[in-house]
This record gives sequence, structure tokens and C-alpha cells, in this order.
Amino acid sequence: MRKFSSKIVDGIDRSPSRSMLRAVGFKDKDFKLPQIGIASTWSMVTPCNMHINKLAEFAASSVDSNGAKSIIFNTITISDGISMGTDGMRYSLVSREVIADSIETVVGCEGFDGFLTIGGCDKNMPACVMAMARLNRPSIFIYGGTILPGKHKNKDIDIVSVFEAVGKHANKEISDSELNQIEKKAIPGPGSCGGMYTANTMACAIEAMGLSLTNSSTQTAISKDKKLDCKNSAKALISCIKKNICPRDIITKKSIENAITIVMALGGSTNAVLHLLAIANAANVRLTLSDFDRIGKKTPLLADLKPSGKYSMSEFVKIGGLAPLMKILLKKKLLHGDCLTVSGKSIKENLKKIKHFDKQQKIIKPFNKPIKSNGHIVILHGNLSPKGAVAKITGKEGEYFTGKAKVYDSEEKALKDILDDKIQKGTVIVIRNEGPVGGPGMREMLSPTSAVMGKGLGKDVALITDGRFSGGSHGFVVGHISPEAYIGGPLAIVKNGDTIEINVIKKELNIKISQSMIKERFKRWRKPKRNLVTGVLTKYSRLVSQASLGAITNSTD
Repeated sequence: MRKFSSKIVDGIDRSPSRSMLRAVGFKDKDFKLPQIGIASTWSMVTPCNMHINKLAEFAASSVDSNGAKSIIFNTITISDGISMGTDGMRYSLVSREVIADSIETVVGCEGFDGFLTIGGCDKNMPACVMAMARLNRPSIFIYGGTILPGKHKNKDIDIVSVFEAVGKHANKEISDSELNQIEKKAIPGPGSCGGMYTANTMACAIEAMGLSLTNSSTQTAISKDKKLDCKNSAKALISCIKKNICPRDIITKKSIENAITIVMALGGSTNAVLHLLAIANAANVRLTLSDFDRIGKKTPLLADLKPSGKYSMSEFVKIGGLAPLMKILLKKKLLHGDCLTVSGKSIKENLKKIKHFDKQQKIIKPFNKPIKSNGHIVILHGNLSPKGAVAKITGKEGEYFTGKAKVYDSEEKALKDILDDKIQKGTVIVIRNEGPVGGPGMREMLSPTSAVMGKGLGKDVALITDGRFSGGSHGFVVGHISPEAYIGGPLAIVKNGDTIEINVIKKELNIKISQSMIKERFKRWRKPKRNLVTGVLTKYSRLVSQASLGAITNSTD
């Protein structure tokens, strides 16, 4: 039970360590107890995480009453929603690495025997799991929970509603006053953005992987269920320590396949591709883009959830959440039921007593009438993406798009032209030099995609980029193009007026010019100059892999 902490506090020579710990509240008896770290991603920079410290305190109390000693510590978090469309967004994906590094650093340094991680926003959640996989000591992830929706004109709204309202305002469909009202009503309190955006996607994927307790991923942030989840997770962790159940016992190829299946069935964020690749790398499990393709072929899209669907995450919570859906997928033999979880039981055992969805619910579609018969995340190859690109195709956009390229070397320039009505129907907006190295940081393109939707061009315009997309993005969008333009990927030689073809059936992304022309353009290409970057962005740009490998900075290869 004290495999790590005993080395920190046992013996005469460890008297200085005990002296330091007495100052933070340790009593004599505490030195004989397992030490449990609780990584709180609390921050007042975002509503997603503003309540996390309270959850950490619930978890700590449960740890202390179950025969162990809790120690809460913090790490950073950032807000995608606030920084979106600005230079600040370059730090978003970078923060995933910083958070994983910081949790690993504290737990490794302090000698915790196990730890809980509590995450509530896009990047701190996969970061928590990456740290768990790296350290490979008993640990459990707790999701902070989803936000409740705001209300405007008797309709549910959320942060994506605000982004799209900006486009509608530019299109003169709504007034200054209405935009202001939407802005004020969209975020009513704590919790992660309320559709099947990246936070909720990753929460469900992490639970499906077996690293959270049943339905931890589908609880509202301010609920009794979430408090109980914290309490029960602490109890389960003590059991994991006793049984020496560690993350790499749970994170296997089969459990990651379960996570991908859930992402596909729910219509989840394309960011899950990056994050699951990174988690697999941390756990030393081989995972490639072809695995997403393989699983997507056999997994139907069943959930009518925002952004492309109708319902909010809180409504999904009300009908029973993730567990009943997992039970359906298990029965259809789309999940590996024998995978171990942090409960000490298998997925199949965890789901045994779960009730089925009420037949009247409308959020999860039946297998014989899916929203789409296969996965919405499609991996594209072709002369523009030799190493792969990630398309989000829910079935509402169509499966083929061809158009003339309008090329931008930054997100800001593209957004300005969209809002200024300089984008015509039939255009393929190309935003490049926004990849992991070129950004640096691989910014999300929620602002331009939302502006396109707000302008009413969602079915008439495509957007492709070596950057990435928010879970809130929808429309005909292709991201993660690898290799990226900045390091000489084919996206670098696209010119205005070139014909771009996106063929989802053939799973191809091509520029319709000859191979000889491609070679000639590459001869003339020179790496673009960029503004000086310093500090963490410099470190990141020097270490980061391409998106096709998860944009990781610590490859185990």
C-alpha cells in the first residue's frame, strides 16, 4: 500500500521530509498511511474548471475517511473558448503537454502511492490520462462534468451559439442587442461546454477506456451524482492500490478501440484522434490513423448531439448517459467487454445492472435507423495529405466537395474575409501554416467554421487546414493535414484558384494539378518567415511530432 511514499517518509534519515509535511497538516498516524495525490485542474480562467477544487475537496475527504492521506495539488489550465481566434490559441495544445508534465513531475517527486486526476476542459483531460499512463501507478480520472445549457427565445444555447451568432450578426440576421443577449445567456455556470464537443468527447472516451467509474462522463457539473462520483472514485482508488491495478493494465489496444468506438457512435470531436494517439503513445500501445478508419467502418453514428445534432449533453445525461449506450454497443459486439476497468471489474460486469434507455427517448437512434451507417471521423489520404488528414463528416454535409481554393496563411485573415462576405459558394478555404510546428501549436478553427455556418454557407463552402478544429466545429471541414505546410507538406504549394477535391467515399484529399506541376512548385517553395516565438512555444515547435502521430513531444519510439 505504501510502495512509493515509504521511500519519502520512513526512517530516521527522512526526518526532514516528515518535518516539511507536518507543516502542511500531517499527523503522526498519517506517515503510516498510503499517500494519495489529487491533481486539481481548478482555474478561474474558464467556467469548465471553476468548480474543480470543490470536487477535489470531496475526493480528499473520501480518501481520508478510507484509510489513506490525501494531498491536493494544482496544475494549470487554459480556455480554448476565450483564446479562440487569437494568438493565445497557440498555447492550447501546448498546454496538454505542460499539464501532463506537471502532474507527472509532482506525483513522481512527492512519492504518491496513487492519485486521482480531476479534469474539466479540452486539454487537461487527455493530459491527466497521459500522466497516468506515464507514471503507471494506481490512478483514476474524474470528469468535472458538463455545463447546463443557457436559454434564449426558449431554445437551449451554449458557447458555439455565441460563435455562430457572430456570423449571423455579420450577415445582418441579428441585431447588436440580440448578440449581446446571446452572449450573456449562453454560459449560466460551471461545467464543460455543453455539446459533444472535445471535453465531453474525451470524458466518454476515457470512461470507455476503463479509467473512470461508470457514467462519470455523463453527469452535470453541479449535481449530487458528481459529488458521489468523487467519493466513489476515492474508494475505488484505494482498492486499485490494494490490488495493484495500474493504468497500463487498463490502457490496451482493445480498450483504446472501445474509446474510438464510443467517439464514433457519439459523433465526437476530431480532437479525440490527436488525444487518443497521444495517450496510446504514453502507454506504449501502438495506435495509428488506420485504426480509426477500421473502427469507423463498422460503427454507426447514433447520437443526435450538438454541434451537428439537436440535443445538449445535459439532455443526454437525463436519459441515462453513456452506460446504456455502451450496453447497446456491447450487445452488438462492437465493444470488448472483457477489458479491465478501475472498478476492478470488466466493462461487461460494470454494465450488467445498467438499465436500457427509455423507448421514448430521441437522442440515441436505433441501429436500424442511424444518423450515419458508419463513423463520422474519416481519415483522408491523397496528394494533399500523404500522411493523412482528419475529416468530420456527419452525413449532413454530403460526401463529396470540389471547389476553387482561397488560400490564407493565417486564421485571422480567413476569418476577416468570411465576415466581410469575400467568400463565395463553391470555395475551399485553405488555412495553412497553423500546424503543430508552423503555428506553432496547431490552433483550432472554431471562429472561421462558426462564421461560415453563421453566414449560411455550411453546405456550400469547405474548409481545410493543417490546424485543427474545436469539437464545436461542424460543416464540411478537414484538418490535421500531414505533413503540415510549414515543414514543406503539399498544402504549402496550393495557390488561389486551384481545384481541390474532397472525396469521402474514396477517402481522398487532392489538388487537381499534375505531378510535374507539383514538383515544379516545390522547387520554388521556401519556408515562410514567422514572427519570433520564445519560451514554451519554441520548445514545443522543436520537439513536437506531426498531427498524424498525435502532436506529441515525448515519443516512446
